[in-house]
Amino acid sequence: MKRGTTTSLKLAIFIIGIISLALCIFFLPGLSREAAKINPEYAHLRLPVLLGLYITVIPFFLALYQAFKLLGYIESKNAFSELAVVSLKHIKYCANTIIIIYVIGISLLVSQNALHPGIAIIGFTIVFAAFVISLFTAILQELLRNALEIKAENDLTV
Repeated sequence: MKRGTTTSLKLAIFIIGIISLALCIFFLPGLSREAAKINPEYAHLRLPVLLGLYITVIPFFLALYQAFKLLGYIESKNAFSELAVVSLKHIKYCANTIIIIYVIGISLLVSQNALHPGIAIIGFTIVFAAFVISLFTAILQELLRNALEIKAENDLTV
């Protein structure tokens, strides 16, 4: 992969991280206050939902960091290394953690009879996207592990 491509991907990851951080700091608290004003019967859920969203951000940023590291490995010609397999494993675990957190959150909202259809659609979309990412990274991890085994066998026979 050309250096410009990995640099632009690193820049995209950085921009995604900055935008996500800005949304968490500036947008989410105000949105939760407005939602509590509009629906006072669900105001008691404001802080648990906000806390759940902030907890979800932790594995999201960890996955972004691992993706950034993976691009660094690709850039330094270490794409086919055990380090890349480990980064993919961490990304998969982060995606699975996000799925678990959102399923717990959706279940909590259902038990409180507070799951608005719009929130449900957003939640299920995030769960589906995290599932796709988890599945894709698991496949890439296995392919990379197999490539490393083949490479090690070839190194031994030569």
